[in-house]
Amino acid sequence: MLNSCQYCGRIHDKQYICPQKADRQKERRDNRSKSNARIYSFHRSTHWKEKSKEIRQRDNYCCQACAREITGTERTYETESLSVHHIIPLAEDWNRRLDNDILITLCRKHHEMAEKGEIKRKLLLKIAQEQENSNDYPVCG
Repeated sequence: MLNSCQYCGRIHDKQYICPQKADRQKERRDNRSKSNARIYSFHRSTHWKEKSKEIRQRDNYCCQACAREITGTERTYETESLSVHHIIPLAEDWNRRLDNDILITLCRKHHEMAEKGEIKRKLLLKIAQEQENSNDYPVCG
């Protein structure tokens, strides 16, 4: 049976192993520099898992961008597909990787927007600071 190859774009027999597959895999491995490897490892650490849980709890398991109806909000109280976002990237300031005031709970959509710079850092830092300073952590927002 013939299939379109995802590595070179040509048509090959399904059993054929494209030589560009190994090239693509090597390229992917090479792209993970030492810094990226350290970041990758950190995101799997117990310290990060505990901190991530703490921040999601602080933010009441709710996307803080959705709660404030920032651009792209579909549901005001988004509680699905949540993750904790480093407002200041790890590669930029490794020493602050566990600081609460640069961490915020976001849904997948807002996390992607934040990564692309479509949501300004200054706004996200303000929201994180509000959450950190709030004693009784509002339900959402």
